[in-house]
Amino acid sequence: MTKLIFMGTPDFSATVLKGLLADDRYEVLAVVTQPDRAVGRKKEIKMTPVKEVALEHNLPVYQPEKISGSQEMEDIMALGVDGIVTAAFGQFLPMKLINSVDFAVNVHASLLPKYRGGAPIHYAIINGEKEAGVTIMEMVAKMDAGDMVAKASIAITDEDNVGTMFEKLAVVGRDLLLETLPGYMAGDIKPEPQDESQATFSPNINPEEERVDWTKSSREIFNHVRGMYPWPVAHTLLDGNRFKLYEVVMAEGQGQPGQIIAKTKKTLVVATGSGAIELKTVQPAGKPRMAIKDFLNGVGRNLEVGDYFGK
Repeated sequence: MTKLIFMGTPDFSATVLKGLLADDRYEVLAVVTQPDRAVGRKKEIKMTPVKEVALEHNLPVYQPEKISGSQEMEDIMALGVDGIVTAAFGQFLPMKLINSVDFAVNVHASLLPKYRGGAPIHYAIINGEKEAGVTIMEMVAKMDAGDMVAKASIAITDEDNVGTMFEKLAVVGRDLLLETLPGYMAGDIKPEPQDESQATFSPNINPEEERVDWTKSSREIFNHVRGMYPWPVAHTLLDGNRFKLYEVVMAEGQGQPGQIIAKTKKTLVVATGSGAIELKTVQPAGKPRMAIKDFLNGVGRNLEVGDYFGK
């Protein structure tokens, strides 16, 4: 039985971990995940999804703020495992740790060498990619640059968003890892180097990138909103206040970018640089998330055709 350390943080990682735990070829001796964080308006401390799974299986959990140089890293190295599997862990692994085991592989949610970094699914949707995927790769000192063990891809549809793609790709990653890891460990699968000339990057989304640019086309804005849903959520301005856009659809019409061009009791259509967008689910400043009809029957009832978003 192969002894493993698993490192990961979000639901994507938890799905991969569950797959390893259900496979009797592997024994997960411990789990490493990010520290518990305060979330939401009430700032309640919440465990990571990976920690929840680990505790359900009575596994030791390590949560160093920074694994490099930590006592936790020394403790992990003392466990004498055969390998490390990571999936959306959120920290760089020091080479001292990688070199202490027979192998260290990462389950990365992109078709490398495209979209290295922490937000590959976000950028794939925002950029209008037709497919996304998972790459199993060897861990090296450089971010997501290791040799590739295996790849698998699935289509991105207009009904998909970051949340749905995370769920789908977690299953793809779990299955791909369990399918290929035995052959990799046996030396039957030879990892392939990445083509550095084709590398692109997907760093974590910064707040400025969340804002909608109404001069872009309806397709681009539609992709932008989907690529921010359900987190961190796209936003625009309305009367100088932040106005979140959770769900939109492409619509017909034209006008000045950001201008309201159609309004009924249940619909609100906004012009873009090319085409238009119909708002479906929104959140005005200081209010909860709501369907557009509830917004229009409440705080948005005074909006008129000709008014603008983005100002």
